[in-house]
Amino acid sequence: MTRSLYPHFPVLLVDDEVPWLRSLSMALHGSGINNIIQCQDSRQVLDVIGQKGVGLVLLDLTMPHISGEELLSAISESYPSVFVIVITGQNQVEDAVRCMKAGAFDYYVKAGDTNRVITGILHAVRIIELQRESQDVRTRLLTDRLERPEAFADIVTTSKKMFSIFQYMEAISVGKQPVLITGESGVGKELIAKALHKACCYDMPMVSVNIAGLDDNMFADTLFGHKRGAFTGADDFRRGLVEQADETILFLDEIGDLSPASQVKLLRLLQDGEYYPVGSDQLKRTKARFVLATNHDLLKKQQTGEFRKDLFYRLQTHHIHVPPLRERKEDIPLLLEHFVKEAAREFGMKHPPGIPKQVLALLSRYTFPGNVRELRSMVFDEVCRNKTMLSVDEIKYLIELRQEMEFSSDTTVLGEDLILQAFLGAQRLPTYAEVENILTEAALDRAGGNQTLAARMLGISQPGLSKRIHSGKNCARKQ
Repeated sequence: MTRSLYPHFPVLLVDDEVPWLRSLSMALHGSGINNIIQCQDSRQVLDVIGQKGVGLVLLDLTMPHISGEELLSAISESYPSVFVIVITGQNQVEDAVRCMKAGAFDYYVKAGDTNRVITGILHAVRIIELQRESQDVRTRLLTDRLERPEAFADIVTTSKKMFSIFQYMEAISVGKQPVLITGESGVGKELIAKALHKACCYDMPMVSVNIAGLDDNMFADTLFGHKRGAFTGADDFRRGLVEQADETILFLDEIGDLSPASQVKLLRLLQDGEYYPVGSDQLKRTKARFVLATNHDLLKKQQTGEFRKDLFYRLQTHHIHVPPLRERKEDIPLLLEHFVKEAAREFGMKHPPGIPKQVLALLSRYTFPGNVRELRSMVFDEVCRNKTMLSVDEIKYLIELRQEMEFSSDTTVLGEDLILQAFLGAQRLPTYAEVENILTEAALDRAGGNQTLAARMLGISQPGLSKRIHSGKNCARKQ
């Protein structure tokens, strides 16, 4: 399968005037639409639609043999899912009203603004893509299978949540709409982007850029390129990444850090597929597909005014949220074994070190704030130290150290007024023993079952915490 044709369904041009067919085809090619079929004989239209799987018909009204209005009615009856846009030389309101009532998606006059016509056609293509993708998602979820499992081979998982994401990715792989990937740092957003690229079957490699820290000028120059002499030091023409990714995916990482001015440029690029190289007045169009990622909460940033509302909603067309590792702990054994083998290969070992059961138990209780990336770095460090068997004590020490660092960095404490309000709102005050049990359970939960760290959170000794835990269990048994 090749990705050279866009859209993935043919667009049928129906007109008895050859010059107009040629002119419209050239305009469509310039906008990125090149999956085009031309038809001069209106008698052949229904057969072409049925044989070629046409998704959109651009139809003239005045033609010999069968008129455009007759064809419109026949298409609406026989192929209700096919969109029809009427493009005719007749500038009559009555004609337009009749066509819209007969099922036309839109109506344009040939003598009108060509850019307006092309924009309307692109709009129709996007709607058809979304409808087909939505249907494909439902079909794939019902069949519970993957068409191209090899595209996801680099993502080590046994999670049902991740499998559902893969099905969704396959369903949206045929379109050109932008894809937003969100998730905490370290969950593997770039791996998801690479898997989507494989599922799309592009011939060209994916183009990637981390745009965090780029000011507005650097952002424009990196993405759009510049013409010679555009600014001091621009001694030669430079192709931007958008142009380099014209037949593939352009992956933009960390878009949550974009400046307001860069957000405006990105919005136009995503919305119209148009841009200007720096220092140039020549408008360019791109056929690249944009995949964007962030670990920021864009909804919150949009509500505070840090992220443009129109850009936020433009990015919601296709949204993939990658769950953190703590929400798919069934993946930890698989990932642990995978990273141990990977580390052993990197360090030139003949055999990977063994994995004690206690290590897996320790890791399964840990919350992994750094997600898969943190697990990988932890495993690589441990394999480097122990080439025969992973050390339970060292893994335990690493986890305690990371938990302590995380706890010390979290300085958010409930104010006295909030605590007082919580008690005043209750129907009865809890007893000292009940409060003690609640705090003990909360601290143990935050510490992942580590009593030493939980005791430090509560400001008591570890033996004191053990005594409270033991006494709480006895009370529960008596009740």
